[in-house]
Amino acid sequence: MSVAQPPFEPSTETAPTPGAVLQGLVRRLEGTVSHVAGEEGRDDTRLRIFFVMALFAAAFVCAALSATKAALFPSVEVRSASEPTAEGARADLYDRNGRLLATDLVRYGVYLRPQEVEDKAATAAALRSVLPGLSPERLANVLAHAKGEFYIAGGLTPDVKMRLHDLALPGLYFQEETGRIYPLGVVGAQVIGLSSKDGSGLSGVEKAFDGVIRRSSAPVALSLDLRIQAALQDEINQAAEHFGVKDAVGMVVNVRTGEILAMSSWPEYDANAPLRTPPDNLVNHAAATVYEPGSVFKVFTLAMGLDTGLVQPDTVFNVCEPLVLPGQIIHDYDKGDCTLPLWEVFTHSSNIGAAKMAIRVGGNYEEQYFRNFGLFERAPSQLVESARPLTPKRVSVNAVATMAFGQSISVSPLALATGMTAIMNGGVYRPLTLEKLAPGEAPAPGRRVIKESTSREMLKLLRLNATNGTGRFADQIAPGYMVGGKTGTATKLVNGRYDKGKKNLASFAAVFPTTGGFDQNRYFVLVMMDEPKVLPETGGFTTGGAVSAPIAGRIIRRIAPFLDVPRVAQEPDEPAPGRNKDDVDPAILKALVQ
Repeated sequence: MSVAQPPFEPSTETAPTPGAVLQGLVRRLEGTVSHVAGEEGRDDTRLRIFFVMALFAAAFVCAALSATKAALFPSVEVRSASEPTAEGARADLYDRNGRLLATDLVRYGVYLRPQEVEDKAATAAALRSVLPGLSPERLANVLAHAKGEFYIAGGLTPDVKMRLHDLALPGLYFQEETGRIYPLGVVGAQVIGLSSKDGSGLSGVEKAFDGVIRRSSAPVALSLDLRIQAALQDEINQAAEHFGVKDAVGMVVNVRTGEILAMSSWPEYDANAPLRTPPDNLVNHAAATVYEPGSVFKVFTLAMGLDTGLVQPDTVFNVCEPLVLPGQIIHDYDKGDCTLPLWEVFTHSSNIGAAKMAIRVGGNYEEQYFRNFGLFERAPSQLVESARPLTPKRVSVNAVATMAFGQSISVSPLALATGMTAIMNGGVYRPLTLEKLAPGEAPAPGRRVIKESTSREMLKLLRLNATNGTGRFADQIAPGYMVGGKTGTATKLVNGRYDKGKKNLASFAAVFPTTGGFDQNRYFVLVMMDEPKVLPETGGFTTGGAVSAPIAGRIIRRIAPFLDVPRVAQEPDEPAPGRNKDDVDPAILKALVQ
């Protein structure tokens, strides 16, 4: 029967030094010498032999102790040959939870001097046996030169370099070069960005924090949460391919802190092979592309009206007839009731009602508030890709009316998200950030743009729109998370005219939970699908409510557990005052929820 040994515990005794061991050995030798000297018939020859053996033993002990010390206590300057780091390497990038997003590894470039090559055919064959991707034509062209040094391939791993080295080919030389590796490939590629071979940031975070990344040896922590990024990107990509869109955008932001937790742009690409993708795929549409956003802009319009005090939630607007302006007629998508209180203008997404409210408030107020929301300038961001908006040259009555429902103005999704978080966080506008805030660190101070009471009223209206209005698909798919939101269906300009067909931008701007204090975390989710195709499952609709709201619901349902947002029992159904209409068949809703 074997007895279990106790776990190993480090000894508290000081390890003997090589000198102490040698001294002990000498003392033992002295005793042995005395003993030998006293023996009968022992001559000097045997004694000399013994001393030689003793010296060899001492040397062996010293060597053994040195080897043991080197093995147990290696110098911090000793690096494994399998993990080289290039001089001037960029700092590693991590997400907010310490997951690796980008790192530098040493790579090698291989060069060939054809004048040193004797058997050119054999050399070409040997090179292609290790690097099958080499062009035979280019290789033959290099070998045909009489002199010079030619770059053959780059980005070789140490293993590949060693395989080439072991071929012992004359004329082959290697040069160390830095290689930036993105372990997750396509995940977050546009927002993380790229760097050049010389170690300079080219786009995304790599460009935004280039100075810090190049100077710092410590890892750089971003605000991104890899779990949220992966879930967002997965849902955006699936939906983009399903609806056959031109491009698509997704964002998740912590409303309280302004930290960007995820940013997705479709089409995607592999950050480790940027040259193998069409250039358009490299564009981060969330920051670099501007859109006429459509009715999601009514969030800004109603916040403006309520904050001025010139309108109230129950202020009634007549929407019976189209609104006739100089050279323009404004219609409603939903041909509903003749009179709507302001809250129903919001839940019905009435263009006529929103335009009439903006005209009543006045162009001066509208321009002032929209500027305060950051809609007339590029979004203040670390991302250099942040695009400048397209705004009216003159705030005419037509511009006042059409900007109220998100036309005549084009902004980036990043600018839209920055302005909306101010409406949802208690009324403070602050730049969104890709830098992780330290635990307990307060967000940037920002500036107040609306009253806290207005922000609270807007959260109620956003919740009402998700339960009784155009955004209810999101709430149906993510029940219990107190989702609020606003849909947007922007008819697109084609050759300078608004296309009356099905070509539009379908959006949904969501927030959850709508309850709780402004000192608690609250999250903003933006979904934009550019030119979704008509599909039977949405009843032929390509609206923000039918296309983008369900996507947002699925995103919220997936990310809420990561964000520690509890699912609560649904509040009792309280019928909203006035009338309420469904614009999509209930059977379609059931299919979307499933």
